[in-house]
Amino acid sequence: MFAKDVVAMLSSSEENSALSHALSQLAEVEDKLEQLHQEQAFSDFSPFCRLCATVGSCDDSEDHEPEYDTGDLDSDDGEEIFTGTSNKPFVSTPPETDPSSDIFSEEGSYTVQKHTAAKTNGVQSDEELDLFAEATVELTLTAPNSRGRKEIIGPTEPLSTTVNTHGKLHVANTSNKPSEEVEEEESGDTFELNIAVTNPEKMGDGMNAYMTYKVSTQTTLPAFRSKTFSVRRRFSDFLGLYEKLSVKYNLMGCIIPPPPQKSVVGMTKVKVGKEDPSSAEFVEKRRAALERYLQRVVSHPALLQDSDVQEFLEREELPRAVNTQALSGSGLLKMINKASDAVNKMTIKMNESDNWFESKLQEVENEEQLLRRLHASVDSLVNHRKELCSNTAMFAKSVAMLGSSEENSALSCALSQLAEVEDKLEQLHQEQAFSDFFILTELLADYLRLLGAVRGCFEQRMKAWQRWQEAQSTLQKKREAEAKLLWSNKPDKLQQAKEDITEWEAKVGQCERDFERISSTLRKEVHRFEKEKCRDFKHHIVKYLESLLRSQHRLVKCWEAFLPEAKAIV
Repeated sequence: MFAKDVVAMLSSSEENSALSHALSQLAEVEDKLEQLHQEQAFSDFSPFCRLCATVGSCDDSEDHEPEYDTGDLDSDDGEEIFTGTSNKPFVSTPPETDPSSDIFSEEGSYTVQKHTAAKTNGVQSDEELDLFAEATVELTLTAPNSRGRKEIIGPTEPLSTTVNTHGKLHVANTSNKPSEEVEEEESGDTFELNIAVTNPEKMGDGMNAYMTYKVSTQTTLPAFRSKTFSVRRRFSDFLGLYEKLSVKYNLMGCIIPPPPQKSVVGMTKVKVGKEDPSSAEFVEKRRAALERYLQRVVSHPALLQDSDVQEFLEREELPRAVNTQALSGSGLLKMINKASDAVNKMTIKMNESDNWFESKLQEVENEEQLLRRLHASVDSLVNHRKELCSNTAMFAKSVAMLGSSEENSALSCALSQLAEVEDKLEQLHQEQAFSDFFILTELLADYLRLLGAVRGCFEQRMKAWQRWQEAQSTLQKKREAEAKLLWSNKPDKLQQAKEDITEWEAKVGQCERDFERISSTLRKEVHRFEKEKCRDFKHHIVKYLESLLRSQHRLVKCWEAFLPEAKAIV
């Protein structure tokens, strides 16, 4: 319910009409699902409570066949949710493939069919605004044989990466074009660039241990020495790359994708713990986050051509990155908040001459608050699914024990079949929990960090304006000092005063040009960010709905297969 309200508010604040329309419909779907879950809760409670209350008199009522109310299953609402396309089975583990298979292959991906039937399911309307109409192809960027890691869902790379549905990167020179022309830009050189982070390995023992990751690149860009290469990097190397890029591009108004958060608790478990499911899950989450981070970096036209990025991707050994404690996690957030407080405390308040920047900053701040609330809701949903998975396992075990102690052979067989169905449902809930996390929770966490980076760019522009105003104030003081020298008839100091005025006039001009440059760059960066955000959310929403459909189809098949067993009880 809380997630539904947040999605509705997020939709009302979204400028992109297609994304706003899709989010609004998603909120309506969540409203219907809330009602369905409530009905299912009552459905689960009532018959099983009666069963437990009458289990002692089962032998006396063998001739009575239990009746099952299937009205809810045949309702119109149920048809709206479960009718539609046929979907491929949801595969929880990668298929067995040749160890030499290409980690950048599209094997195992799927295509969403676009249906043009007149019948609608209450979700799609206004075809011109339908955000989910296009077919999408999911690229597999993780190795099928990556050290036996369990792939609960497919890769979670954002659609805003350099890899599109054909694995191509479009590089176009838009540095001197306004945002309207950039939006319509369709031409440009086309290159292939695929990046994958795989095969995490633990190096060392005890508290000195650390994880390294294989960074594999496949490209046709002429700037690289070869088309396919791979290197091993540790987490601090990723933070070091972010530090170098921030120093170069922050003052220019570029939005630098932030690295994933540093987790002291999670890494400590990996260092001192043995084979533990939570440690393996932490490593997999970090691996996926680092992959998304690199993909966002190379999707930026300016960052892709940076020498530090190219060196990070293809140089065998990098100098050890130091002083990276404040570059991720809470350290990064504290640094951003501290910078924001420092700007707010400045004595010279910015007199904004362009309302576009003021409104955009307000939009970013509002969206950040809404996404933070939505992230908390989705995180709660993931925990709920995990709890449901655990409770389903307990229920399956209890039903199996009841079936083994039942004398009536038909009832015993049906209870055993029910226990098997519940075991399958446990796996479905587990897969859906991972799907919720990797598709939605991680997307929202990424964009919370990205919105913090956007706010940082606005703050850099404000600082540039502050420097410009301070330079003008100093120039005014120098001119007043020159006037005093003229009145006091001190020609020996007058020449120095004129030189100071000339110097500060140049500084004022430079500061003004810096402010205009960062304003122009920031406007383009925000426009590019909004386009990529729309693509990213579309990709992940479609992917999430596909996972839900596959899960629900498998669930329906399980119950359909069990229903004859239940009716056979005599």
